[in-house]
Amino acid sequence: MREIGQTIVLLTMSNVFMTFAWYAHLKELNHKPWIIAALVSWGIAFFEYMLQVPANRIGFTVLSVAQLKILQEVITLSIFVPFALFYLKEPLKLDYLWAGLCMVGAVYFMFRAR
Repeated sequence: MREIGQTIVLLTMSNVFMTFAWYAHLKELNHKPWIIAALVSWGIAFFEYMLQVPANRIGFTVLSVAQLKILQEVITLSIFVPFALFYLKEPLKLDYLWAGLCMVGAVYFMFRAR
């Protein structure tokens, strides 16, 4: 469905902003006071919300709230893992695979009744 595709694109873009808002300050602003990091993160989060709110409104026309939440979590993990590996230079962990497999199970249970 067109609405699901739009929702996925908007949530993906939203999650890129969200991930930077939540975690980029750990690398880029770690020498600044936390209040500066919080203000910069809020500025980035504004753009997250400008994408996330329409994504959820569009998605809610064809998906339940629970399905939207699981979809968002899968997208979040899909964005976070490459971000942690390539931007924050975190080591690759097998736990990412296990978390991903758990998310596959969550998607199955939330979408099986459709």
